[in-house]
Amino acid sequence: MFNPNEGTLALSDGDAVLLDAVGTLIEPVERVGVTYAAVAGQFGTALDPELLARAFGEVFRGMPPMAFNAGSIDELKRLERDWWRTLVMKVVSLTGSTLDEFDGYFNRLYAHYSEGHAWRLYPEVEAVLRGLRARGCKLAVVSNFDSRLPGILSALGIAERFDTIVYSTAVGSAKPDAGIFRHALAVLGVAAERAVHVGDSLDADYRGASGAGLAGLLIKREGPVSGTPSYQISSLDVLLTWGDR
Repeated sequence: MFNPNEGTLALSDGDAVLLDAVGTLIEPVERVGVTYAAVAGQFGTALDPELLARAFGEVFRGMPPMAFNAGSIDELKRLERDWWRTLVMKVVSLTGSTLDEFDGYFNRLYAHYSEGHAWRLYPEVEAVLRGLRARGCKLAVVSNFDSRLPGILSALGIAERFDTIVYSTAVGSAKPDAGIFRHALAVLGVAAERAVHVGDSLDADYRGASGAGLAGLLIKREGPVSGTPSYQISSLDVLLTWGDR
């Protein structure tokens, strides 16, 4: 398993690998600002993709945790849509623009990101998942996402490779809260000391996992970020090769 003092990672039969979704396994096919602007154009409104992208990042960081205590599936789906509707409304407002048909605009955006064709896998993902499974590792997705995630991963052909797909809206806990990690470990039947979590957020993934007793790895595909932990990787391939170095 991961030894932070030695900088080694050796995964074997019975260990668990927990993986974030967006930024780790999948990414949007096109940049968020481009999609938001294109859909706005379908409703006769011109929005600037760069302004939208900056606004999205700012608003997303300020949103409350995507975790609810819903009493039913219908209520859960309503709360999820309301969360995203609030985000999109704030994003558009922050650009200084308005949309006469905002509900139609939001509905089309929400449906777009529900489909597999809006997303793509990072190049190494399928091979790494096969390799981890061949080593006898248990696999889970642990993501601050909503109930669209299993369908997206299924459309991309990797849902069946995981023992469980845990998303924050369903379990009432969002990273970095320890509850979402503990839920995943309980489903897998694996102790925290035999698990590693990989994600692209320093706070939500690395610090969240570490705080829950798991080994944490920070994936930064564009290269290491200064001032952050030395336990950074630029590709999931490292999960298979680290112990061989």
